[in-house]
Amino acid sequence: MTRDFSAFFERYGWPTAKGRLPFCIGHRGASGHERENTLAAFRRAAELGAEMWELDTQLTGDGVVVVSHDDHLERVYGIDRRISEMTAAELADLDGVDVPSFSQVAALARETGTGLYVELKAPGTGIRCWRHLVEMNQRFACLGSFDTAQVRELRDAACDFPLSVLIRVGDDPHALGDEAGADILHLCWERAGERPQDLVTKALMARAFEAGREIVLWHEERRTILDDLMTLPVLGICTDLPDLMRPPPIKEKALG
Repeated sequence: MTRDFSAFFERYGWPTAKGRLPFCIGHRGASGHERENTLAAFRRAAELGAEMWELDTQLTGDGVVVVSHDDHLERVYGIDRRISEMTAAELADLDGVDVPSFSQVAALARETGTGLYVELKAPGTGIRCWRHLVEMNQRFACLGSFDTAQVRELRDAACDFPLSVLIRVGDDPHALGDEAGADILHLCWERAGERPQDLVTKALMARAFEAGREIVLWHEERRTILDDLMTLPVLGICTDLPDLMRPPPIKEKALG
């Protein structure tokens, strides 16, 4: 099964000569090499050849969108504080904490020519991210969430960026796609056994494509599984280790 993505790229103003498909989406940046969701992780992912970065959004107490998977800082930084209970200035002043604003990450994406695959965590971040991207005329981006209500909010507001719904193992991707009004089904099935790629069946892909939807796959760091995923007609694959998908040019020459 092959897939022509040209209509999708034209509809959303994505660059047509960027890298190769499936896109390598650096999961929280190159989080297998650098601390997740930091400017260093995102820059490293771009250097390793990722076409896009997956990032997570939280909201400070004064309404600034920042990039962090968790509202609580304990897991990543060992600090018992919540982003939602601080101002952006208070967050920036914490020693040893490196939580960038969405606008900073978006600026780095423009600088490096990298796309943004935005996973909306805190409610209220979707509209803010969309407005910022429009203001900056930054088209190479996608907005999505596990929370179908957040995706539907953007759809109902006539958001003109592609919208993604993230899908857990066992959930019906097509039903959630309809509920969210999504353009992309993002299958988060990295924990679905030793061969999760077997769940991405031809029937599943055909039904998604017939509904006018594309597919993005989970973050994968197992070489043999990733090799299988890269043969599928999907838009992108997330990974903590972009170098698994995008070997250095010198290595490619040696293999060739």
